[in-house]
Amino acid sequence: MKGRSIILDHMGDREAAALMVDGQLEDVLIDTDAPRPGTVYRAIADRPVKGQGGMFLKTPDGSAFLRQIKGLAPGQPILVQVTGYAEPGKALPVTQKLLFKSRYAIVTPGAPGINISRQIKDEAERDRLLEIAHDVLSDQPTGLILRSSCDGAPVGAIAEDIAQMAELAARILADESQEMEVLAEGDGPHLLAWRDWVAPAEVVTDAGGFETHGVLDALETVRGPEVSLGSGARLYVEPTRALVAVDVNTGADASLAAGIKANMACAKALPRALRLRGLGGQIVLDLAPMPKKDRRSFETALRQGFRRDDIETALVGWTPLGHFELQRKRARLPLSEVLA
Repeated sequence: MKGRSIILDHMGDREAAALMVDGQLEDVLIDTDAPRPGTVYRAIADRPVKGQGGMFLKTPDGSAFLRQIKGLAPGQPILVQVTGYAEPGKALPVTQKLLFKSRYAIVTPGAPGINISRQIKDEAERDRLLEIAHDVLSDQPTGLILRSSCDGAPVGAIAEDIAQMAELAARILADESQEMEVLAEGDGPHLLAWRDWVAPAEVVTDAGGFETHGVLDALETVRGPEVSLGSGARLYVEPTRALVAVDVNTGADASLAAGIKANMACAKALPRALRLRGLGGQIVLDLAPMPKKDRRSFETALRQGFRRDDIETALVGWTPLGHFELQRKRARLPLSEVLA
């Protein structure tokens, strides 16, 4: 199957969405019982943790942890938003910087001003988008980011998106209750697919779409650690309690260029491998042997690979043993836990 397809289905009673590109699974979203990122709470400050510079909060979904708590006292209500999934046995990560995100717009109540995605470079288009934003927001003090998906999009669709997100933000900020409460649920897989997979694609909504379009078979493959890099080379992605270990193997290729070829293929394949497996945190790459002079080329290729990935990933650098380290946001639960 060629081209892009978005398959909206369910796995059991859980909402799920998959992005297929030329017959290959490129991304998958499966709902869980955990609080969704983007959920907004009115939480209650509980107890500070001085050594970590933060405070535990009470929420309707359990304990949360907030960093940077200047001026916050125990018992005080506070608006926070879930930023990711909690590690086993740990509190939910939350922030006071609320974002109300949709397909075209991100409303930022705590950061005034109108900003346009840097990917939109045409000045006439940028002027058009600024005019739409000013018309909708008028003199509202909230901030706004216009996403790259706005480029060429209809005026009505962009304006409606801005208005809906601004209204949601205003309603939540105006709520003066002092009780612990869920004020807004995070987006589920079907809405996330509409929001973030914006390139033209065939949308499949028929029941059983995961089976008929090969998603279930692809998920079975992804549950294993192995990723083919072509020409016999392999990548192995194996999470441990402390970190995610990635091993690059050249296979039967014994040529002088085998190491750099396998490592460059790893740079291209790794973002997808981590994304599909829902892996984040500390990531350590044990690369195939290659001359030190090739390290910069590898770093450039790796940076380009992650630039197209929407999960925040920092390239930390080389260790004395020659490993390469990454730090990746825990934006998803590991696929092994979701499918368990």
